[in-house]
Amino acid sequence: MVAGEASGDLLASLLLGGMMARWPGLRVTGIGGPKMQALGFDAWWPSDKLAVRGYVEVLRHYREISAIREALASRLLADRPQAFIGVDAPDFNLGLAKRLKAAGVPAIQFVCPSIWAWRGGRARRMAESVDHVLCLFPFEPELLHAHGVAATFVGHPLADAIPLLPPREAGRQALNLSEGDSVVAVMPGSRRSEIDSIAPVFLQTVARLHRQRPDLRFLLPVAPGLRERLLPLVEEHAPGAPLQLLEGQSHAALAACDVTLIASGTATLEAALFKRPMVIGYRMNALSWQIMKRMKYQPWVGLPNILCRDFVVPELLQDDCRPEALARATLGWLDDPAGVARLRSRFDDLHQLLRRDTARRATDAIAQIIQA
Repeated sequence: MVAGEASGDLLASLLLGGMMARWPGLRVTGIGGPKMQALGFDAWWPSDKLAVRGYVEVLRHYREISAIREALASRLLADRPQAFIGVDAPDFNLGLAKRLKAAGVPAIQFVCPSIWAWRGGRARRMAESVDHVLCLFPFEPELLHAHGVAATFVGHPLADAIPLLPPREAGRQALNLSEGDSVVAVMPGSRRSEIDSIAPVFLQTVARLHRQRPDLRFLLPVAPGLRERLLPLVEEHAPGAPLQLLEGQSHAALAACDVTLIASGTATLEAALFKRPMVIGYRMNALSWQIMKRMKYQPWVGLPNILCRDFVVPELLQDDCRPEALARATLGWLDDPAGVARLRSRFDDLHQLLRRDTARRATDAIAQIIQA
């Protein structure tokens, strides 16, 4: 298995748990993170080696990432596994899967590339790269079938892992918060590049919100290895704010909060499954942004908006991602309980749609592919 960055590690660990329950003697190796390793995964490289987003950012790390993929391919071709499962990270995984499939190793992609959002041309190339795609969203298999790609909707493992009724009280108890506290979860991302480009503006927003509403409490879950990168930013941009840095614990923060200020990515879907109102913000290298903006097919970037096909939560991207705008949108949710209730209803429907016992459906599909 190959999973890149924190979100891939989380998704892979949820799939891996189901696979190990079905096949107790399973041995799984490759690239993965701490959640996978806690289940016995043998990580030859850590998943954060692939935690790079954006064209310019990838170019900076291209030589190292390319060397890892070449070394991994050589190792797998020398000692062939029963199957290869790429978890998200399509730019890394699809090229590797193509080589393995050509050599007779069944290749499975868990998480369909976002061909419905941008770079749709990848769908035509996937048939020669993978044997099967395990899709998180119900509309994806039909799109892939049109290009000759075998695919199965397995639901989203986070929809199974996150309870339908968010554990707000338990989350607050775990983080020493009282019932009456007004709480903002601040989630600037899990990549180093996101911390560098997004955390400063999010922390400036925290400072602004603290001045406007001194009673607000702030939670900031920190991904592994990023605490030292964040600490000086906190001191520079939000000194004196009641900001609690957490070691991971993103789900506890989402359960406990009233609203979240959050970077675009998988975490926005987690926030939706916790039924939390959110303000999505994102910044990246200017050249990467211009390239990606020209290639996108839809008006939405955040997963909750894409899946609801509506701007159910605000998106403040690139030049619009400014402290004053982020603070205004955050306070907008805190001051609109009726709007929060309507949003919760939309997110309830979304949760039911994606809750499909993913581990069972996915392992059924994998078993057919490897004929186990």
